[in-house]
Amino acid sequence: MSRPSLEVADVVREHGAAFLARYGPTLSGAQHRALRAIALCRTAALGGHITQCDHCGHEVQAYNSCRHRSCPKCHGAAQAAWLAAREREILETAYCHVVFTLPHDLGPLALQNPRLLYGLLFRTVAQTLQDIAGDPKHLGAEIGGLAVLHTWGQQLYHHPHLHCVLPAGGLAADGTHWVPCRPHFFLPVRVLSRRFRRLYLAGLAQTYAQGQLTLAGRCRELIEPTPWQHFLAALRDKEWVVYVKEPLGDPQHVLKYLARYTHRVAISNHRLLALENGQVTFRYKDYTRGHRLRTITLAAVEFLRRLMLHVPPRGFHRMRHFGFLANRMRQEKLAQCRALLGQVSRPCAQETTVDREAPAVLPGAPGAQCPVCQHGRMQLVQTLYRQQGVWDLSRPMPGCDTS
Repeated sequence: MSRPSLEVADVVREHGAAFLARYGPTLSGAQHRALRAIALCRTAALGGHITQCDHCGHEVQAYNSCRHRSCPKCHGAAQAAWLAAREREILETAYCHVVFTLPHDLGPLALQNPRLLYGLLFRTVAQTLQDIAGDPKHLGAEIGGLAVLHTWGQQLYHHPHLHCVLPAGGLAADGTHWVPCRPHFFLPVRVLSRRFRRLYLAGLAQTYAQGQLTLAGRCRELIEPTPWQHFLAALRDKEWVVYVKEPLGDPQHVLKYLARYTHRVAISNHRLLALENGQVTFRYKDYTRGHRLRTITLAAVEFLRRLMLHVPPRGFHRMRHFGFLANRMRQEKLAQCRALLGQVSRPCAQETTVDREAPAVLPGAPGAQCPVCQHGRMQLVQTLYRQQGVWDLSRPMPGCDTS
């Protein structure tokens, strides 16, 4: 894929100072680090190298990436390596995709307490799926899956929801056979929604009672018990959105499907269309009108404000396994599942070839084929060291040297 002419980093470099002047004091340390990493990614500030073809002498200069998980340029290699490791965990059976969405009313509270409320989301969704699937009235089996947190909508609004991808079936309670779900049906949506709502609100009430919530700004009135109880009552009266997609059959399709969610960031560079007169225009998919592609234009500062809403707390895991795919029991349970399904075990990560596990070699990287003559190999001829103090995000950034 060719490099886009406009990148999120360009918006940060040109308008980062104005954004920080307005919102800097309200940002977390993780958001400050993300903003700086995006701005400096693949520039002289991070150093790099020069390679030369050993056949035709063609030279390529490349700068290092920031490797920040919120950077649109740095998730491709991590995604490829992660998928290579996950390939040996795929079962040859149908898979389901379930989405759990937090109500809009919880948005301000979640932004002030992201670690607590997103962590509670993971726990309650996993418990909801396992409780309902374990009920003999529904599936009556032990299930396992992967959950991935997304906090954005197509227009970068705050929209926290959890994508869960899991085998469409599970282990019988006595462990003697595999229990498949019914054709084209996994678990009842309404039952999942009600259980999800009850468990989440119970956990939220407990967190409040323990005094763990930060309640400031728009949430300040919730400090008092009466407004808090009214807030919970309003949430109980709402229908919480749970969406179950039709099961996927092909294991390879499941892997490609996972790739769309695991390492995705709020917006990719290829969705950006223009940066003119202090405004950013980008493409989005309108799900309310037949998934049509539309465009939206925002002030650059507002664009960056929305973007920073989706930087997770430092050290927070956006991908988690649950049930029989939880880390402590994954290998043992997968072997049991394969035995019951009559499948041959997939090779371990150590047995796969280096080429399949490693990210693809970038054009111009040491050892890569020459992009010009197509015969020689690129050899490292010079290391470019970091240039300290190239930019200060508290002031407008000058034109930059990028790879």
